[in-house]
Amino acid sequence: MTEPTDPAYHWNGAELDLDAYLARIGFDGERGPTVVALHDLVRAQITGIPFENLEIILGRSIELDLATLQDKLVRRRRGGYCYENAGLFAAALERLGFGVTGLSGRVSMGAGRMFRPATHALLRVTTADDDRIWLCDVGFGSGPLAPFELSTETGEFTVGEWKYRLERTPGELDSDVWVLHHFGRKGWVDRHSFTLNPQYRIDYAVGNHFVSTSPRSPFVTRPYVQRFHPDVHYELDGTTLIAEYPDGTSDTRELEPAELPKILAEMFGIELADADASMLAEARWVRD
Repeated sequence: MTEPTDPAYHWNGAELDLDAYLARIGFDGERGPTVVALHDLVRAQITGIPFENLEIILGRSIELDLATLQDKLVRRRRGGYCYENAGLFAAALERLGFGVTGLSGRVSMGAGRMFRPATHALLRVTTADDDRIWLCDVGFGSGPLAPFELSTETGEFTVGEWKYRLERTPGELDSDVWVLHHFGRKGWVDRHSFTLNPQYRIDYAVGNHFVSTSPRSPFVTRPYVQRFHPDVHYELDGTTLIAEYPDGTSDTRELEPAELPKILAEMFGIELADADASMLAEARWVRD
């Protein structure tokens, strides 16, 4: 007798409103599990859906069930952070016939991979027309705008004008640890590290709880929003607005809290309800 499969091992792709999702990200390409489609989908997802943690700042929880993700990111055209973006993207890939496995990354941003918990969601993806294994990092907020091959041969690579580097290093107990670097305003930075230990929706639920509730999480203290384009990366960190370019140059501007709703709408494509916009504008999210 075959044991029933725990639904947490899958991404509920059959429940996805595929037409609405593809319209949301502006995708009108091939609907099949091919390398070309994967590249087009990654680019559309990252440029179409911003990174944001605003629900936490507004005093609400982050839910990862597919119905909530579709309502927030698709119907209400909001953004989300890594667990939300990766969960929605995984459901779409599963629905389209790709092989999808969740992975977990340890964000470092130059601090070294062992200083922070593994709370970043990314996806290992396979296609029907190619033997390569692809990594899709749609939830970090700063690209890459294409999947990249999981291979020791990948090394330094560019997507458009943006530069990245993938390295495999030895970890504890002879395990392999993969490190993704990117080039930005601080030069080359080790962005996050990850292993190939599979992660499931229940694992992401645990990480999501820490990221959205722990006082040690940076996402509970201030708005953090990103929008990534082929030629510029916009980042809102509290009231600091940064525009970063592929050559490593950047522009920084300090905002007044009252400017936040307008900036969110115009630069990040996030339209807030009046009450939420007022809370941000009046800086009621600032904690004493």
